[in-house]
Amino acid sequence: MRIKNLHRKRFSILGFSLVEATVGLGTVTTVIVALYGALGGAISGVKFARENLRATQILVEKMEGIRLYSWDQVEAPGFIPDKFEVPFDPQGVRSGTPGTSYYGTITFEDGPTDVTYGTDLKKVTVTLDWKTGGVSRHREFSSYITRNGLQSYIY
Repeated sequence: MRIKNLHRKRFSILGFSLVEATVGLGTVTTVIVALYGALGGAISGVKFARENLRATQILVEKMEGIRLYSWDQVEAPGFIPDKFEVPFDPQGVRSGTPGTSYYGTITFEDGPTDVTYGTDLKKVTVTLDWKTGGVSRHREFSSYITRNGLQSYIY
């Protein structure tokens, strides 16, 4: 009889009860679900940062290109297109999904009228719009260009 009781005690010490196993499984499931959620959020954050960086690159590229035009080209109607589209596909054509398309506009405004050199200035604004996961995004960059600016510098 004493051997039977010792045998039972040993097995009860080595095993888990049904409640302990269920709580353990629930804890592991919660941790796995939290990890997948965090991973999904991190991937979305990287995608948004990549698209935002690309938008900044496009804005700077357009603005620097405009600064190299001569004053006559800037003032010529239609010489600089007022609308443009730039596709961006970081995965290349292998992914099978279309990349992000950035839609931009370029607007010119006359310079300030309260200064003597106002007629030699123009305010240029480049705007970009795109969608990320159904959410509309918008970036804008404004700067001034002058009649005797960078485009007159020849090296």
